[in-house]
Amino acid sequence: MASCDYAKTKDGIKIRYEIRGQGDPLALIMGFSANGRLWGEPFLSGIEKRFQTVVIDNRGTGESDKPDQPLTLLDIADDVAAVLDHAKIARAHIYGISMGGMVAQEFALNHPARVRGLVLGCTTCGMKHGTPPNPDEVAKLMPRPGLSAEEQARLAFSAACGRAFLNSKHGQEVISQAIKEQSQYPITPQHTYIRQMEAVQGFDTFDKLGQIKASTMVIHGYDDTLVPYTNAEILHKAIPGSKLHILKGIGHIFPWEAPEESVRIPGDFLASITN
Repeated sequence: MASCDYAKTKDGIKIRYEIRGQGDPLALIMGFSANGRLWGEPFLSGIEKRFQTVVIDNRGTGESDKPDQPLTLLDIADDVAAVLDHAKIARAHIYGISMGGMVAQEFALNHPARVRGLVLGCTTCGMKHGTPPNPDEVAKLMPRPGLSAEEQARLAFSAACGRAFLNSKHGQEVISQAIKEQSQYPITPQHTYIRQMEAVQGFDTFDKLGQIKASTMVIHGYDDTLVPYTNAEILHKAIPGSKLHILKGIGHIFPWEAPEESVRIPGDFLASITN
């Protein structure tokens, strides 16, 4: 049974989280403008069979508070720490994708004693030293005047999903189901997009990656146009002892496109950590 609760951060923000499943604790950190439900039910129901899974709505999304104030990705990492405090979890595996993978890096660097294993999915160390995305693809993620919520979502997913998935009947069914589910959940306000984009643009961990001591897996879709897969190679080379797994023919939101592999490969890696 899943249980939902709210943690309060050091600056008084309420963060909604859900705990699903049993086993070693695993915190999931979602990406840009997205709430925790966007991991997708096939992935979530798979991962909760292996871990006590903490699914978080980042500040500004879902049922968490949505302040319009300056933001860094370290702030969101500190929010994750507040959630773990509230859930009375001293140490956890951390699995972040896209912007959530950047937050996971900040968490590992600033709360190292709280990390058992680290999974960095479809992410980057920052644009200064990473491979930049196509700006036209990034622009599809931002709200556009005159588009309905569904049109905006479909435009964003056209950038975030791999070509094979987008062009398949199954892929379109997954996207339609996600849009339907999200319509029943609080909308992400425009100021969240702006604040999170500012935070992403100010993010740079390249010179600190060698300080990450947690056992780390870097996982990335080869057909990722938002965060090119060469960013995974940069992270892998810079983080001591890290493992690298590339998903062939898969785009940016790989938990949608390959939910079983997105559970099994990182899950086996995290389960092998004994510290």
